[in-house]
Amino acid sequence: MNEQEQINYNRIATAIDYIKTNFKMQPNLDKVAEKVHLSPFHFQRLFSDWAGTSPKKFLQYISVEHAKKILTDTQSTLFDTAYETGLSGTSRLHDLFVNIEGMTPAEYKNGGKNLNINYSYAESPFGNIIVASTSKGVCYMGFNESEEQGLEDLKSKFPNASLNRKLDLLQQNALFIFQNDWSKLPEIKLHLKGTDFQLKVWETLLKIPMGQLSTYGSIAKKLENPNASRAVGSAIGSNPVAFLIPCHRVIQSSGNFGGYMWGNTRKTAIIGWENAQTQTVI
Repeated sequence: MNEQEQINYNRIATAIDYIKTNFKMQPNLDKVAEKVHLSPFHFQRLFSDWAGTSPKKFLQYISVEHAKKILTDTQSTLFDTAYETGLSGTSRLHDLFVNIEGMTPAEYKNGGKNLNINYSYAESPFGNIIVASTSKGVCYMGFNESEEQGLEDLKSKFPNASLNRKLDLLQQNALFIFQNDWSKLPEIKLHLKGTDFQLKVWETLLKIPMGQLSTYGSIAKKLENPNASRAVGSAIGSNPVAFLIPCHRVIQSSGNFGGYMWGNTRKTAIIGWENAQTQTVI
């Protein structure tokens, strides 16, 4: 690391520490940039390069983690939680949770108790699947040997949710992908819940083009955390939406396809099928 890189690193480390210490004040971009003696524009770009996210998004992550701890560990109301997090009211707390967690604060506090989930079964080229959706998007898709096993897997993800066997438009749009109807891709909506790191990994997986493969190390580097290959593997193994979030496109650096939650044989079949579809398009 040269001298300028060391200076930049120290500035970002100072900014991160300041945000973590003062998040209840909800400092704006200008305030944090002032602390490290940079213009807001330069600071925004430098922080994003080093931290892999914007200062505003980082502040949101810190805030929502604090709010989640309050909701989990105490009997605080949503108003009190918003106040203790430095937010102006419950509406801002609501927006923050929906943006970061994909669910409302009440849904988080109740463990999905007030979450209504529709689910249905379908056939795919790689076996039977169960697909589930909330009003916001597909929240789960998994290959299953039987309908009973598929339902048990879904329940394990959302133990307190209200489950209704019903095929809806969100599920239909997702299932069109197995019919080579790529025109429906923009209409596929996802409703995901995970840690900050998991969400970042899953978002990175969505950027791997069909017919191409990546490695755990490459994903870690894209997240600007090259030593996080093991953590990346863990996040990929927690992927709740088979196929749509293409964890099957990640292999070991040795070229070995590696493990797959829904079976190594199925992973091999999917990779081969996607490669064939890409060749057909070409």
